[in-house]
Amino acid sequence: MSSDNYAGRLSEYKNKGTCGLPEKKDSKRATTSKINRLIELIKRSRHTAVLTGAGISTSAGIPDFRGPKGIWTQEEEEKKKHKRKKRRLNSSAAPADITKDKMLGSKCNSTDHTNTCAEIKSTVAADCTPSASFETAKPTITHRAITYLASPSVDKIQYCITQNVDGLHMRSGITRDKHCFLHGCIFTEICDSCHNEYFRDFDIGGVSFQKTGRNCEQTGCEGFLRDTILDWEDALPADDWQKAQDECQKSDLVLALGTSLRIEPAGSLPTLGTKFVIVNKQDTPYDSSAEFVIRANVDDVMKQIMDGLGFQDWDNDEREELQS
Repeated sequence: MSSDNYAGRLSEYKNKGTCGLPEKKDSKRATTSKINRLIELIKRSRHTAVLTGAGISTSAGIPDFRGPKGIWTQEEEEKKKHKRKKRRLNSSAAPADITKDKMLGSKCNSTDHTNTCAEIKSTVAADCTPSASFETAKPTITHRAITYLASPSVDKIQYCITQNVDGLHMRSGITRDKHCFLHGCIFTEICDSCHNEYFRDFDIGGVSFQKTGRNCEQTGCEGFLRDTILDWEDALPADDWQKAQDECQKSDLVLALGTSLRIEPAGSLPTLGTKFVIVNKQDTPYDSSAEFVIRANVDDVMKQIMDGLGFQDWDNDEREELQS
């Protein structure tokens, strides 16, 4: 399954945040200066939390949602095209037809609206650049760097919070006690009785905590397994949400990586820390409150951070790629 198919599972929702904002890029000099400042903040921080968004997975072939070519950006553009087409058809209709429309009411019924939304999503899915499937996508440099920095032997990152459902943090090897996924994970199902989680190598299907058709494997438990993917109106998982807030509140530094911070309540998490830094190419609602904002590719930023922290040969995956 790809991210456009995941988006198609969700119910129709109007307030998806601002889509299609232009991407900006700092000069090389400004980027280097800001990264050096960030390295010093990380070195001095006693507790660092990270909040990640779709922007850290784009280099894995998974498109984002609100970027210039994002899935929801394209949906909005397709809706505008549909409205313009409808206006042209109405303006070219015969006077008798227009009068009849006024008498009967021109507003489409709910079935028409549902069909239109389905057509738009289908058009966007067909026009989208083919994306990597969640099953075959591999963790990016950013995923791998976060996992390395969160490992007990390094302990530079104390907690990672993600809004992504792609499971790439888990695939990078980060442990569940150091990581939570606020919007669910397409590979994770949970028992509705004992709450034990199962991380699979396949999309478990469903949305909004539907039964997956499997049962809990814990001895003595007869609970049903359910998907963990949130729909728009679903509440965040209580334990993970509380943990995310706690970790940010006790942080000297929160890093917001590849997220536009436009979906609440997760978007405001960085503000709970003493300081926070944003690495994102698009504007966010919290830019003015941040210590500073780095407009650059997040993988490039993480590479330089790892070098600046003195970790030269940390990435086994990169070495294997070079040797193959």
